[in-house]
Amino acid sequence: MVKQLLIVRHAEAREPQNQQRDTERDLTARGYQDAVRVGNYLRGLGWQPDLMISSSATRAMASAQMIAEQIRYPAQRIQSNNELYDASLRTFLSIINQQEDTNERIMIVGHNLTVSYLIEYLTGEEVGSVAPAGFAIIEPTVEHWQEVSQNTATLASYKAPETLS
Repeated sequence: MVKQLLIVRHAEAREPQNQQRDTERDLTARGYQDAVRVGNYLRGLGWQPDLMISSSATRAMASAQMIAEQIRYPAQRIQSNNELYDASLRTFLSIINQQEDTNERIMIVGHNLTVSYLIEYLTGEEVGSVAPAGFAIIEPTVEHWQEVSQNTATLASYKAPETLS
């Protein structure tokens, strides 16, 4: 099977309230709807990850959980990763490179601008700023996750939530 990496930007988040930390911001009603829409779209494709990793920020975990519910991925198996919040491109790549090759399909839910940079870095394709709940399905052209690096993948699909039916 061809390895696939699905990179998702978290769905639309609320503005910070009072003294709320940025990591605690939840999704808006539209954000929840968009995350469900993404999950339904992936279920329609039959896309099922072997592993889901999400930033530990509330809005990213909520996005991951809504997607997981739609694709019937157990929410308790989502790996929460503190490093994905405010991650550099190097940190994001390191997380990918550390994955076991037995995981053929991996979904990672993170934040912009790193999500946009990562997609462009891996594929050489310009995608601009990924919309909230936007995602890309990337197919590495290398055999092992540890070999994934600049221009070692093709962009199989790129979607924004408003383009999903």
